[in-house]
Amino acid sequence: MIVVTGATGNVGRALVAELSEGGDTVTALARHIGTEDVPPGVRAVAADLGQPQSLAPALSGAKALFLLVAGEDPAGILRQAAAAGVAKVVLLSSLGAGTRPETYTHATRFEAAMAPSGLPFTVLRSGGLASNALAWAEPIRRYRTAAAPFADVALPFVDPDDVAAVAAAVLRGDGHDGALYTLTGPEPTTPRQRAAAIAAVLGEPVTFVEQSREEAHAQMIRFMPAAVAEGTLAVLGAPTPEEQAVGTDVERLLGRPAAPFSAWAARHVAAFR
Repeated sequence: MIVVTGATGNVGRALVAELSEGGDTVTALARHIGTEDVPPGVRAVAADLGQPQSLAPALSGAKALFLLVAGEDPAGILRQAAAAGVAKVVLLSSLGAGTRPETYTHATRFEAAMAPSGLPFTVLRSGGLASNALAWAEPIRRYRTAAAPFADVALPFVDPDDVAAVAAAVLRGDGHDGALYTLTGPEPTTPRQRAAAIAAVLGEPVTFVEQSREEAHAQMIRFMPAAVAEGTLAVLGAPTPEEQAVGTDVERLLGRPAAPFSAWAARHVAAFR
């Protein structure tokens, strides 16, 4: 049995579907989850990574764990996993844990807890997710407008379905113990280009508005800590060469190229109509 944390999120939901469709026994875990949130045959368990002791019922009988960076006690989570007999942990971390560890401290702490746990583990460092564009869903639906800072700075956003597919391959396969994989899209794209890709699948113009850094910061701190907003803006506005680089791990692990942003936009066009 495989336990998927964050099972209602962009990556987790896709991973649950992929594993279930492939015949794996899956327990889907999230703070707020019910049977209506998962495919038939998948067990849904409400638990909180911020309270490691709450994970015991979900982990009982598990052979593998897909773990998000969530909560403040990674060692406690991993102790629960070890006590349950989990034989493999796949951690979904962030590219920023490698490029800006002083900013992405949460992900860095989770990565640092893996080896001391004694559990076999693999780390997936994901770049920015294509699904971040869902922040534009309401303004595009209502006004056919998308706003973002740093209009012409390109980053290789990755399709969450590709992250899920890599996670499924690692959870099912052998030879990944101790590995660290970097997951990106097939090419860097700018906010302006991503808005244009959504316009193309809509078949209607979308006006792109470039925000100032200050405007973007004020918007972001409504739903994230100020330090995280600052770090995110630093990546978006002045990415390092490593943050702009296109990785090869998705294609190598899946045997096919990573999906472009336009493919993600085509699959999710209903969100913008």
